Amino acid sequence: MRLKDKVALITGGANGIGLATARRFAGEGAKLILWDISQKGREVAEQLNSGGCETIFNQLSVADEPAVISAVNEAKEHFGKIDILINNAGITKDRTLLKMTNDEWNEVISVNLTGVFYCTRAVAPVMKDQKYGRIISASSVVGMRGNYGQTNYVATKSAIIGMTKVWALELGKYGITANCIAPGFISTEMTDRMPEEVRDQMITQVPLGCWGQPGDIANANLFLASDEARYINGVCLNIDGGFAR
Repeated sequence: MRLKDKVALITGGANGIGLATARRFAGEGAKLILWDISQKGREVAEQLNSGGCETIFNQLSVADEPAVISAVNEAKEHFGKIDILINNAGITKDRTLLKMTNDEWNEVISVNLTGVFYCTRAVAPVMKDQKYGRIISASSVVGMRGNYGQTNYVATKSAIIGMTKVWALELGKYGITANCIAPGFISTEMTDRMPEEVRDQMITQVPLGCWGQPGDIANANLFLASDEARYINGVCLNIDGGFAR
């Protein structure tokens, strides 16, 4: 198994891509730490434990720095290490520039960008002491191409690419790699709520002509977290069916 005895922390692990990643990692022998604002994460952890994957769950927001620090300390005490960090948690509050409120801007920045910073800053010292770590963060193709009505979201996803490159430079000497993934149009609970005509229009821009699935991103997370990707550092991997060609 590709992640046997590795300990992986997955933010936003109760739904969508985070849940698919948790299940994929469990199947490859990892032990899991799941964080989510949703109580559903507790049910997911119970299911994984019953299936033989040792899993702990913390209900928290990644934008809550004291909660993040406390949960990292708890995870280190429980497992003794943290090998993999998947910065997956994220939200949207879409609005055109001229209508976007300060609250809508600040909420998205606090979770999607500051939350990634808090989580990585809290986990990196653990990885540094181990002289081993894999940091994988969720960017997006819109972070490269922009998207109508998403000034706040696009700002965070562009910034994650930049932060990833900085972390690759700063942490590589400690045996830690930092990479990010830029998903395209992935079928999740969030995108399923879009009007059908909007979904149909979006998919016309994808050369493969279909939506991606959470498992497509989970597979990429698995690869970058495994020893097969030991020499990949500072990369943003597009998984979008050719959308960002």
